[in-house]
This record gives sequence, C-alpha cells and structure tokens, in this order.
Amino acid sequence: MQFVRTPDARFLNLPDYDFDTNYLAVGELRMHYVDVGSKTSAPILLLHGEPSWSYLYRLMIPILAAAGHRVIAPDLIGFGRSDKPTRQTDYSYARHVAWMTQFVEMLDLQNITLFCQDWGSLIGLRVAAENESRFARIALGNGGMPTGDQPMPRAFKIWRTFARYSPWFPVGRILQSGTVNELGKDVVAAYDAPFPSAKYKAGARAFPALVPDHPGDPASDANRKAWQVFENWQKPFLTTFSNRDPITRGGEKAWQTKVPGAKNIEHVTIENAGHFLQEDKGPELAAVLVQFMRG
Repeated sequence: MQFVRTPDARFLNLPDYDFDTNYLAVGELRMHYVDVGSKTSAPILLLHGEPSWSYLYRLMIPILAAAGHRVIAPDLIGFGRSDKPTRQTDYSYARHVAWMTQFVEMLDLQNITLFCQDWGSLIGLRVAAENESRFARIALGNGGMPTGDQPMPRAFKIWRTFARYSPWFPVGRILQSGTVNELGKDVVAAYDAPFPSAKYKAGARAFPALVPDHPGDPASDANRKAWQVFENWQKPFLTTFSNRDPITRGGEKAWQTKVPGAKNIEHVTIENAGHFLQEDKGPELAAVLVQFMRG
C-alpha cells in the first residue's frame, strides 16, 4: 500500500492545539492520537469524521481532562497526522473499522466512553457493537450507522457528488460550510494543514462513497448485525445532535426509540450548531459529556 505522511512542519503553531504527539502502528500504517489526562482513569474516546481530524476536539479535550478523565482523540487513517494511503481504493468501511479496532486493542482500552460524530460514528458504533465488553457508555452527535435500507438525505447526496467529481476540494472551506460560527483564517488553515496537495486527500475524497446507500452495500450486513446489538444495548446511550445540521437532523430519534440504554436518558439538543457541533459549541458539548459520565 502506497501512502504519504504529512510533514511535521505543517502542524506547527496551530491555534489551541499544543498536545503531545503519540503514534501507534496499525499494520503498515502509523496512526496519530492525542492522549491527555491520567492513564489510570477510564478513557473517553473522541472520534472525528469527514474531512476533519482531532483538531476538531481541541476545545473539548482540556475540559474533559480537567474533569478527571483520560481523553483519547485519534486521527483516522487518511486524516490529520496519521498516514494517508494515496489511492481511494485502499480505503473501505471494513478497513477503517479494523484499523480502529486494532487501535483500541493495542492501547487495551477498557470501560470506554465513546463520543462519535459523522464518520466517527459509522466507525465507532461498529467497533463498540463488535467489542461491547470494552465500552461503558456511548454519546452520539450528528451521526449514525446506516445500513442502506433507508433513503439518504438530499444534502448528503449533494455532498457525495461534490466529493467524487469536484476538481476543487478545499478542506478548510468545507469545514466552514458545516459550521454556524465564522472560523478564523488560522483555524481554516489548521483544517487544511494535513493536506498539502491533492495526493493527501484520497481518504477525504473516498469517505462519502463508502456510506452504505443501498441494501446490497458491502457494509450493509455488518451494520445490520451491529444494529441488532444496539437493539439490546442496556448501557447508557446519549444523543447530542445539533439543531442546524441538514444531513443528520432527526437521526437521533431512531437511537432514542430502539436502544434500551437510551430510555430514561435526558437527551440533549445542541442549539445554534451546525454539522460540526464540536467546532460551534465545543465547551458546551464537553460539559454535557462530563455530566453524562457522572451518571
């Protein structure tokens, strides 16, 4: 597998992101992750989506760590400081699940609180369903785990077409389009930092096409099995969807009604936030997660 590694110089002096670097080898690839807080504390695993990276959680990590938690925020393969295979065909849903499963196993994470959004949820929910004993609770924001049996929102179809055919794929501008707040130029540049040129963007380009959109998708059966696990999931399950995301709005209802662990939970709507609610309302979202982990 051919891959590229973003030069370290691209990540110097990013605003609000001065965390130590950590790496694990998943197969032949190197995965980067932030690991903050006491190693003896139960971990909270923060999984980003498309086309962001762990920078998305920079405003939440210090709050969660100050509350006494070990906070782990990896960069998915193809994103952030992690290695980036250069061919779109090297990316698949199953591979991403396998890479993240290996990551969890290599760190031997137990009693995990998972927070996941966007593609972080497609991957993280599968990992949790297939490794249930390692997870204590889940919080889901602006994400899901489609099986291809449901129609996809028009906004997603437009996004998928853009990712597939547009000759222009400005990651920082894409992040800006998914937020309510106006991002500073330095923040937009930080989202662009992992992608010096087009050859670094194969993963970002590939992700939208990997979402199951028909019943025969290669990932459909595995996702249906994962849903069966969640339909019997008794552990706490919180939804934290925002009110201004055209792609996932309303998607929380299925989880609230189908997951036993979501019953009798005070679910939260993050107001005045777009698709990237961590960017729009990071401190508020972190406070919700701290309260959720307190039980």
